[in-house]
Amino acid sequence: MNDIPETPDAPAPDAAPEGSQSPTPEALQARIETLENEAQTAREAQLRAMAELENTRRRLERDAQNTLKFANEKLIGDLLAVCDSLELGLKAAAEAGESGKALADGMQLTWRQLMSVLEKHGVRQVDPSGQPFNPDFHQAMTMVESADVAPNHVLSVMQKGYTLHERLLRPAMVVVAKAPAAS
Repeated sequence: MNDIPETPDAPAPDAAPEGSQSPTPEALQARIETLENEAQTAREAQLRAMAELENTRRRLERDAQNTLKFANEKLIGDLLAVCDSLELGLKAAAEAGESGKALADGMQLTWRQLMSVLEKHGVRQVDPSGQPFNPDFHQAMTMVESADVAPNHVLSVMQKGYTLHERLLRPAMVVVAKAPAAS
């Protein structure tokens, strides 16, 4: 076939060409150090890339959880007007006396069911009556002099506020007490 026998005078494929010298031990040691440095750099780059990937994964998980947690924020915000209407209806029915008792009882049950559903989904009422005024959760509508309530405390609540998973949906509208004027 095409097998050509090797001739004894042909150089081996791994042998250095004639006239060249084999590398010195110092050159080999320098080459080893260079390769070790490159390997160390590659390992460090790999570790940084793995850490960045893990950070990205954690950030995406946190973002996904927040998206799920607050996905229904708009719907719940719209339902707050229904809560307000039910509360006003309850107050009006309570003022009507015996004639509105059955209506008031039905509205009270409906309001409790609605509040139960909202609480199940992370909504909490902000009812700051008598508490110190907190601009993060309260919106001061007016200030009124009062000897009964400490200054900068909520005197009355005009409209309750709501939070969704500790995030403010709507601030409570309040009347804030101020110290009486000195006579």
